[in-house]
Amino acid sequence: MPLLPRAPAPIVADDLEELLAVVMESLAVIKHDAIPWLRLVAEAWDHGAIAPAALFPAPGGVAAQIVETIAGSSAEMAAFLACGSLRPALEAYFAEVRSNLGLHDWALGVCPFCGAPAAFSDVLEDGRRRLACHLCGGGWFFPRTKCPFCASERSQDLLRLEPESQDQGYLIIACGGCRGYLKELDRRVRWNGQSALVEDWGSPHLDLIAHRAGYRRPVPVLIGLAQPI
Repeated sequence: MPLLPRAPAPIVADDLEELLAVVMESLAVIKHDAIPWLRLVAEAWDHGAIAPAALFPAPGGVAAQIVETIAGSSAEMAAFLACGSLRPALEAYFAEVRSNLGLHDWALGVCPFCGAPAAFSDVLEDGRRRLACHLCGGGWFFPRTKCPFCASERSQDLLRLEPESQDQGYLIIACGGCRGYLKELDRRVRWNGQSALVEDWGSPHLDLIAHRAGYRRPVPVLIGLAQPI
């Protein structure tokens, strides 16, 4: 079990208030039809009907409690609020325990710290694959021959969708079994790449390729929030 459900972070509303407001304003700009829903979220937040813990990952997904509580919620919009507001607080909360995670201590495709789904994949200089969590900034090693979403190791399920030639080092790793996908950066090729979060949110064209091929992922996709894909 990830650490967060066993040791909930003592995050209070005041810790997130300012950043959450910015994230909600950003969502209203890129997705105008979300404004009525955002008003409901703001009202529930102000009245204490939802608390910071409602943004945490749960078996139903990131911010599943908001989806269950607020009418008109979508999993992607709720997860966007969580990913945009929780990271600084969770990074600080987990800072002193990151180094305790051993190489073989975790074998799941969700973050060992907060429990959010893997959001990006890096291939490091030594060829190992490191998955990244956008919610808390965590990272962990994971087999390159295994789907992080359904754990399939069937070679016929695991696919590589290669973008245009100018995107050297970038791949879309997809699973034909669960139809999930991750974007991956081979840092042996793209040695000057940025952080996983920057590389992910800076490459929406790769999400477009994956979505048009019928694949999805359980984390917010900016281009999907802005327009149907």
